[in-house]
Amino acid sequence: MLATLCLLTACASTGDLIGVPNVNLRNVEIADIDFTGQTFLLGFDVTNPNPFPLPISTVSYVVELEGYRFASGSTAGGFTVPSSGDAEFAISVELDLMKTAPQLLFIIRDSVKRDVAYTLRGEFGLNIPLTEPVNFETNGAIRMQAVSRQALKVP
Repeated sequence: MLATLCLLTACASTGDLIGVPNVNLRNVEIADIDFTGQTFLLGFDVTNPNPFPLPISTVSYVVELEGYRFASGSTAGGFTVPSSGDAEFAISVELDLMKTAPQLLFIIRDSVKRDVAYTLRGEFGLNIPLTEPVNFETNGAIRMQAVSRQALKVP
């Protein structure tokens, strides 16, 4: 029986066994902003098309706004998306916008007034034995929440 399981695992990739979850960037909040750096909170929605839960152990991601890399990284997952269900997760991202491309700085400033296009790519590491990470990619549009003068720390 073990040999049959190994043969089936060798013949079938994770993509054949596990349906790709739908991941959307739900919101981008400016959590803190000053002259030394900015902190953004990225909120995501995940929909699991599979008839079994997906225990997410790691999340790797790249977020582009209007074609410019906004944020990327990898973090521990530590959550489970229910079978044929939905889940939410959030990632805190710290950026130095003074070192960022001027075009991205303009896009971020403008995204408070209008929706901006985003591309989200990444992969979920799963806490399921003998499975490879599951890749995802989504395109959409998002608007950032406005920053108050208090958050800007301007006297």
